[in-house]
Amino acid sequence: MFVRAYLRASTKEQDASRAKADLEAFAKERGLRIAATYLENESGASLARPELFRLLSDCQPGDILLIEQVDRLSRLNTADWERLKDEIRQRRVRIVALDLPTSHGMATAKEDDFTSRMLDALNGMLLDMLAAIARKDYEDRRRRQAQGISKAKEQGRYKGRPEDEGRNAAIMSMLKGGQSWNSIVAATGASRSTLARLAKRMTEEA
Repeated sequence: MFVRAYLRASTKEQDASRAKADLEAFAKERGLRIAATYLENESGASLARPELFRLLSDCQPGDILLIEQVDRLSRLNTADWERLKDEIRQRRVRIVALDLPTSHGMATAKEDDFTSRMLDALNGMLLDMLAAIARKDYEDRRRRQAQGISKAKEQGRYKGRPEDEGRNAAIMSMLKGGQSWNSIVAATGASRSTLARLAKRMTEEA
């Protein structure tokens, strides 16, 4: 059994070092060692998360997917959450979340004992509930943001998010230098959509 830690931050400003330390402390308290850590800067509302699926492809039956909070794993809509759960079930991976105390026993329970099966059933229900709450929180925040922007536009106060000219100039320099998109994303924390927009700008300016 391997413990694999998953860390997700939706923006580069969100420092994952504290969460990583918390996960390491949790594992150490239980005599476990984290075999690998997977970090990415992608939205929890999207299934397009290469590191999460790389983690799952690395897993063997009985491995632990360790997360700080359920919303690090999912802010997905119902259909996408079901697809992700199916992938996890097929690979027989156990989800352990620091904010879901009932899941902690999964980290040490034996694969075939009665307690493990009961915990699995209980945690499945609780994961569904917390994932639904995380999705509602995401949708509520998006709705409030859209309402705020709409109101600001009506009052002539909305100017949009200012462009990070320094970062974008560095990204375009990397693109011109032939660096891969993956390496640029890792170095800058920019999204792939930002890279696509800047690449298009370079083409238009050429």
